[in-house]
Amino acid sequence: MPVIDVHTGQSYQVMIREGILDELGPLASSLFDIRRALLVSDTRVYRLFGERCLRSLRESGWQAAVSLVRPGERSKSLATAGRLYSEALAAGLDRQCPVIALGGGVVGDLAGFVAATYLRGIPFIQVPTTLLAQVDSSVGGKTGVNHPRGKNLIGAFHQPSLVLSDPASLGTLPRRQLRSGAAEVIKTAIISDEAFFAWLEKNLPGLLHGDTAVQAEAVARSVRFKAEVVQGDERESGSRRLLNFGHTIGHALEAATGYRHFLHGEAVLIGMAAATELSRLQGRLDRDSARRIQALLCRVGLRPIPAGITPEILLEKMRYDKKRRGAELFFVLPTAIGLADHAAPADPGLLLQVLGLLLKGCGSFS
Repeated sequence: MPVIDVHTGQSYQVMIREGILDELGPLASSLFDIRRALLVSDTRVYRLFGERCLRSLRESGWQAAVSLVRPGERSKSLATAGRLYSEALAAGLDRQCPVIALGGGVVGDLAGFVAATYLRGIPFIQVPTTLLAQVDSSVGGKTGVNHPRGKNLIGAFHQPSLVLSDPASLGTLPRRQLRSGAAEVIKTAIISDEAFFAWLEKNLPGLLHGDTAVQAEAVARSVRFKAEVVQGDERESGSRRLLNFGHTIGHALEAATGYRHFLHGEAVLIGMAAATELSRLQGRLDRDSARRIQALLCRVGLRPIPAGITPEILLEKMRYDKKRRGAELFFVLPTAIGLADHAAPADPGLLLQVLGLLLKGCGSFS
């Protein structure tokens, strides 16, 4: 299994191999002299992997306090972060002590934000246990919490010291979580590599149904690409914006439904379908490529949008998007399979047309 180096302001390694959870203690010990940490997880993930990780830490001489949060996006809040600050203080963490994030994207974003802001910044280790976190959110240093008006509006760039991904942990995921993670894998292929996209057209069933070899390959390919992007644009001032493909509309869907209806990847799947159609209607993407993209997205499955969500509601939520420029919304639009444009202003009329199509499901595109 690979070890992928990420060279940013703080360089670190992403290690991908089965059984690496049992190596957490020795690997953390190789980085830190003071062996005191706060392990942050959600209650579901902790039941599966928490004692195993604690055993590895304690056998290596670590004193590890544990903080648990409820599963789900609503835990990504300033209130939860405030509780974690108190628990870090109670555990005696100083600036040389890491926070360890054990879980999916919610736990990683939240724990990373706490690490970025506690004592003006302490180290943290990512131990992602979902497909989405392994392929995307654990790498690159984006941390944050949500605001009622929008997703991830409060946050910081704070690179981890180490990322440990165990492909075997994906065997515990329900099908819905795998679909959510597949969204970020497909996103990577659409914006970066037509050969990877063709590989996914062939191997999507294995990705969604627990073929560990397929899943490990998807994680490694996705992380290698993200590492290249982050190394060239750590703070999202240029090329890193491509990684937001599908996220402008996806984040709006999450906010409009109170972070209760969609998993993150489910919303991004819909956002990618919409951005693909917007690109086709603007003449940036040919019809055949648009159909291939949307066919793959629909094979994963687009979760229905609840009644009462209108194009106007989504547009209002998008006005709080972090990547807007003044009052103007910009979208990442595919221009071919494997290529995308990260500075494409949306035509308001076409955008409302596409948002209306969203409400009709897969069959409405192209």
